[in-house]
Amino acid sequence: PVLRLLEAQLQDQRREHEEEMEALRNQLDLMQEDLENQQQAFLQTLQLSPEVQVELGLQQEITRLTNENLDLKELLEKLEKNEKKLKKQLKIYMKKVQDFEASQTVVPVERRQHEQNMQVAVQRKEKDFQGMLEYYKEDEPLLIRNLIT
Repeated sequence: PVLRLLEAQLQDQRREHEEEMEALRNQLDLMQEDLENQQQAFLQTLQLSPEVQVELGLQQEITRLTNENLDLKELLEKLEKNEKKLKKQLKIYMKKVQDFEASQTVVPVERRQHEQNMQVAVQRKEKDFQGMLEYYKEDEPLLIRNLIT
């Protein structure tokens, strides 16, 4: 049983190897045929007058540049699509920030005075305690906004 399994695996590997070799041979044949065609075209080009050679060279260059322009145009379209998507996201985030700021501007006068007192206290404490800050949980959004601005 083990010997038969090994033989079967060996035959499978041999078959895969032969298939790969055949594919590579076909690829080599196609490349050789392409090379011969290019050599023929080159020899024919050499037999042409210099003016015609220049014209053919220009046509090839125009074709190359046209293909390059099409690739660049495709890339530009992708970038523009990405830009539109990012602008939409930015608008959404700006709206959220505006909504957040609008909700924070409706703060009672007493709380504002308390916040001003806290800011003064924080400024004094900064001298004594590096990096320590005491605040109420409901004041967190306002502190974040102040830190950002």
